[in-house]
Amino acid sequence: MSVSIPNALFMKSIRAYCAEFIGTFFLVLTVCIAGVLGYAGPYAPTAIGASLMVMVYATGYVSGGHLNPAVTLAAWVRGNLPSRQVLPYIIAQVLAGVAAASVAKMFAKPGVSIVASAFPLYPAVLAEFLYTFALCYVVLNVATAKANDGNNFYGLAIGFTVMVGAFTVGKISGGVFNPAVAAGLTTIGSVSPFNSWIYYIGDLGGGLIAGMVFYLLKSENEQEIPTKPVERIS
Repeated sequence: MSVSIPNALFMKSIRAYCAEFIGTFFLVLTVCIAGVLGYAGPYAPTAIGASLMVMVYATGYVSGGHLNPAVTLAAWVRGNLPSRQVLPYIIAQVLAGVAAASVAKMFAKPGVSIVASAFPLYPAVLAEFLYTFALCYVVLNVATAKANDGNNFYGLAIGFTVMVGAFTVGKISGGVFNPAVAAGLTTIGSVSPFNSWIYYIGDLGGGLIAGMVFYLLKSENEQEIPTKPVERIS
């Protein structure tokens, strides 16, 4: 029995949203357990970067492996994601972040209370903007540029970018670089709801500018890749 094209596209879209949920879930779960609860100690940035790397490899061929609303925004601005896919991607990512944080609470040691971190306002916003820009710019170049089509290092480059950012500005802003992670940190209590806007503004701003810069600076022989809602960005 043949499957109609609309039904096939619908199922591909559902698989993409599920992939984004699963990948983002394990990324945020790692952030909460390794970082917030402190089980990885000083190696938390390494665990987080590695988690992102493996989940990008796992989901890249299904959804593009965004796992981050800022990356989704950058991919859309770059012209690599249809407009109709943007909001469902972001909803799946944010729901995954909240769900992961809720699960992470079960691993907290008895009697240990999670205190919301406080960072200086302007340095935190700037740090989040700069390193989210770096992350999104790396994603666009290693996973969407024609010159890098079919490479095997895209996940490694993306994971290492987050690890570098977390080590570098973790004590300045918390090293979030991802609104879905911010939603998870707010859920688990590591970020105050009143301060969470730092990450939404800084991170989404970094993704927006990264998409614009990539689009403006792409080489003359760079051909636009048709927007595909469910295939790895390549």
